[in-house]
Amino acid sequence: MTIENGAPLNLDPPGDGRVDPVQRERRELVSLMTARVGDAYLGKPVIVDGEIDLVSLCRLLSERGRTGALVRDGDRLGIFTTTDLRDALLRPEPPASITAREVAIFDPKSVSVDDELYTALILMLRHRIHRVIVRDGEEVVGVLSQLDLMAFVTNHSHLIAREIEAAGDVAALRDAAGQIDGLIEVLRRDGVRIEVIAGLVGALNRQLFRRLWDLLAPPDLRANSCLIVMGSEGRGEQIFKTDQDNALILRDGFESPDLEAVTEAFTAALISFGYPPCPGGIMLSRPLWRQPLAGFKESLRRWIHGDDPEGPMNLAIFLDAAEVAGDASLLAAARDHVDQLLTDSGPWFARFARAVEQFSEGGGWWSRLPGLRGRDAAEIDIKKLGIFPLVHGVRALALENRHHVVGTAERLRALEAESRIDPALARDLVDALRFLIGLKLDNNLRQIAAKRTPDNAVRLGELGTLDRQALKDSIAIVRGFKQWLGRHFRFDAL
Repeated sequence: MTIENGAPLNLDPPGDGRVDPVQRERRELVSLMTARVGDAYLGKPVIVDGEIDLVSLCRLLSERGRTGALVRDGDRLGIFTTTDLRDALLRPEPPASITAREVAIFDPKSVSVDDELYTALILMLRHRIHRVIVRDGEEVVGVLSQLDLMAFVTNHSHLIAREIEAAGDVAALRDAAGQIDGLIEVLRRDGVRIEVIAGLVGALNRQLFRRLWDLLAPPDLRANSCLIVMGSEGRGEQIFKTDQDNALILRDGFESPDLEAVTEAFTAALISFGYPPCPGGIMLSRPLWRQPLAGFKESLRRWIHGDDPEGPMNLAIFLDAAEVAGDASLLAAARDHVDQLLTDSGPWFARFARAVEQFSEGGGWWSRLPGLRGRDAAEIDIKKLGIFPLVHGVRALALENRHHVVGTAERLRALEAESRIDPALARDLVDALRFLIGLKLDNNLRQIAAKRTPDNAVRLGELGTLDRQALKDSIAIVRGFKQWLGRHFRFDAL
């Protein structure tokens, strides 16, 4: 992963913005010196009896995807690894006749969950070993490998991903989900670019949702459906956990007696993980958002050509859909149906795009931005005034030009490639969006530190001079884009 200075809108210091390697090494050393063993990923040990033969032991390790086990032999505790297997294969006896107690290393080195990670590393280096047993008092709670230790120092996301994949139940998955917010804070503090953070967190979220679906849904339901995420999660532009936007497209003709129970359990689990329920009910636990493909096509028709006031919003959310698990062709078929419904629909595109005007900039906060002068308590909704009109305007252009990519930056690249938008405007919009998302993230981190509920309200008095100026520049870019959209779609003719 490339670590870069994330200063927005060309406010980076001279040079390519990369963090000096020496500074990075120092930061990682500080992380190693201050973190505890219990903070790292601890593989839950496979514990076997010393009487088990090597063939049976290796079969067990293969089934569980592990490379080592702890061996109990009376009061003794040993450790068996693939290195021990290598040595055993050099013996004249067949592996099936060799027991684990004969080749395991007993009285292995151990550390406490409260020890510093640095202590564990020194122990491994001093004794030339690759893993140590971790104890909480006298209880063995895990095994720390040298690979996991170094991964913790250099890439916390790798550990979370491993925990997600290893989760055997919802409770274990909840523990993994709880670490994502901490990862976000670390990455932002370390200067990782905002689009990298968003992409990384989005990938972890999808992995989390996929694993949860695997745990809850029976195989036939997984094979005959497509689990999707939508909105900012689908675009890969969500960072901190916000309202759930998900759905399930079923294969036509398929029925599952467990459907309602499974989808309700999925929504409830995500709520327990910290993903709030959607106030508008856009969750697969609601019948509208768990339908056969034919049902979704009919809903799309009503959202486009019907008079449901929620139709345009539902469509906009669906247009940002991304597949998480199951048969992706179901989502592709639904998305293709949108294009079929919108043939020769010029005025409709204009009405759809005009939603960018629904939030006014209100009052005189704009003119107060540079100095504030006694108005430090003023707040703006950064989503309504900046992020939404930018994202929705680009979404409308992508829909008009039949581009099925869902990320805002990707949509802009596709539009630019076809000369549908000026390259300079596309670049400014990407810069503005990244700044606004980064500002929202920083604002949420401040809110959490102050024990306030994270939201979209930015207190202008909490911004530094450069951020206030960059905010003004970004909102100006969005304002200019809205005017460009008005000319392009002929809002004045509606």
